[in-house]
Amino acid sequence: MSDIFESQNLLSNETLAHYDAGQEDQRLLQGVGRLEFARTKELLSRYLPPPPAVIFDIGGGSGVYAFWLAQQGYEVHLIDAVPLHIEQARATSKAQQVQLASITVGDARQLNQASNSVDAVLLLGPLYHLIERSDRITALREAYRVLKSGGLIFAVGVSRFASTLDGLFNGYLDDPEFVEIVQRDLIDGQHRNPNNHPAYFTTAFLHHPEELKAEVKEVGFESETILAIEGAGSKSCGPAINFDHSTLIPNGFKRFSKTPLDLVISEAEK
Repeated sequence: MSDIFESQNLLSNETLAHYDAGQEDQRLLQGVGRLEFARTKELLSRYLPPPPAVIFDIGGGSGVYAFWLAQQGYEVHLIDAVPLHIEQARATSKAQQVQLASITVGDARQLNQASNSVDAVLLLGPLYHLIERSDRITALREAYRVLKSGGLIFAVGVSRFASTLDGLFNGYLDDPEFVEIVQRDLIDGQHRNPNNHPAYFTTAFLHHPEELKAEVKEVGFESETILAIEGAGSKSCGPAINFDHSTLIPNGFKRFSKTPLDLVISEAEK
């Protein structure tokens, strides 16, 4: 079965078009994406078991986190629903010495992996692109199935207030079209970008923190903590900020890490 065939119906046409623009491959390496990358790496380093633990990076894009983890000695399996991302990951794999254990097009709701066989699952993207709650629960159940007892899931959601913050800080609220987007986001979390404006993201679901926690707990996980990844910090990041500075993350953003916005870390108790 070809990757193209397998990818059909995994994402909406709008979402596939958004990612087929090819910008995701560099997003975390430039601009405010550097904060997300630095902060997420800090959190993964804090909670992951030591190498050579088995990690499933589900919805991991072109593998920015997957290759970083593989360099540390983890056995990393990358799965993404966008064929372009998988092509980019395979190209990266050929160009460098550190290899991933597998790179495949796939669906977070149906994993081709044995039960009780994985030490950690990263769901850093699927939960906000699965706009129906039933699909998010299915993806979480699959993660729970493949995890060993005591294994960890890192489940990321986008805050219900993300578009509001974007509008306030970037001036988008001057656009009536964006105001309509924000109004719906605040009502039911269903984010839509009907005219595919490049700055207004794509089809997604925006969580309240307690909604994300409840979904994770519904399938059997014991919620460890809810942490912010970016928060308002993403609105104050200029090009002069050095995200490789060794004290920035521990001493700066960690002060705000208990703000419940983005990330639920949970343990599979079986």
